[in-house]
Amino acid sequence: MGNLYIVATPIGNLQDISLRALKTLESVDFIACEDTRTTSILIKKYFEKNPKAILDKMFSYYEQTEKQKIPRIINLLLNGKSVALVSDAGTPTISDPGFKLVRECINNNIKVISIPGASSVISALVSSGLPTDKFTFLGFLPQKQGHRITLLEQVRDSQRILKSTVVFFESPHKFKKTLKDMLQVFGDIEISIARELTKIHEEIKQGSLQELIDEYSEKKVKGEIVILFSLK
Repeated sequence: MGNLYIVATPIGNLQDISLRALKTLESVDFIACEDTRTTSILIKKYFEKNPKAILDKMFSYYEQTEKQKIPRIINLLLNGKSVALVSDAGTPTISDPGFKLVRECINNNIKVISIPGASSVISALVSSGLPTDKFTFLGFLPQKQGHRITLLEQVRDSQRILKSTVVFFESPHKFKKTLKDMLQVFGDIEISIARELTKIHEEIKQGSLQELIDEYSEKKVKGEIVILFSLK
């Protein structure tokens, strides 16, 4: 029986990959990629002498194909083949496809091995200046404003007990709307914003919600954003 390897890849800077991750990608029989084009860039950088040997092992595995691909991967593993799972960036399964595959492996007594590495959640948290002893991660907030506000209200109420730093992802097109929704629910609290982590235009800012709403009102925001706050 083969092993499933959960391999973390860089979130921006391609140098942020471990020797163990590279060795694993080289040694496994197959690599399941959220996007083979993205993973190809990494492979071509680190396996310059013979990238084809690695590229030929890759196949796509993303949210819309999970249902069809999981049985194939489980069959490979049950027949002794090893498979690495990689996402476009960071640690697979964190707001990315993969947890259903891991669950199915566990149900079939297939060993799952994590190859740790970059994570935008942890990078943003340790750079935020907010308490790091406890944190609550929300992934991406709902698309619809009503659902988003309801969730934020639930977070506000739960934090009276949990008293943790709250971390979540936001996309550029919803970023400004979300800041305004937060102001409505929490008032003018202090927050931290991390954007384009490990990239050339990395930006980490702290300030009140109103200050940041004003600052970004005329700016075009790019890149995945991590928003953090604490109600302690």
